[in-house]
Amino acid sequence: MESWETIARESIRDLVARYNANGDTARFEQVLELFADDAVMVLPDGTYSGKDEIMTIFTGTRDNLGRDDAETTAPPPYIRHHTSTHQIDLVDDHTAKGRCYYQVLTPVGLDHWGRYVDTYRVVDGRWRFAERRVTVDGRNPDSLFPETN
Repeated sequence: MESWETIARESIRDLVARYNANGDTARFEQVLELFADDAVMVLPDGTYSGKDEIMTIFTGTRDNLGRDDAETTAPPPYIRHHTSTHQIDLVDDHTAKGRCYYQVLTPVGLDHWGRYVDTYRVVDGRWRFAERRVTVDGRNPDSLFPETN
């Protein structure tokens, strides 16, 4: 393995970790920095193209969970994404594909779970999501997230 391959793999692992950590703590501007300007995110309810549309995924979830309600003193529910079995296939030194499983913990316990299938691309010297496909394989009957498929 060449050194650029090791650096690419670790950079992509860091990209996925930052997506989870920033999304779980409602730092949506930092989440958007992880995407290429022309990125696409595919969810069970549709395809979101570009950063403006992708932002609506996160703000819509926040709004559905009541995270921006200034009238309430209750803390927002915790959300913790966990990824595993992250497989990264380097196409070249500027493009890669990946897939991993995810689980989401919330106050109801294991809330929902599924798979991410990604395409990564180097933009301005940093690895970014070019495409992220999210598949929901199952959910808790008491899930905090509405079923969209």
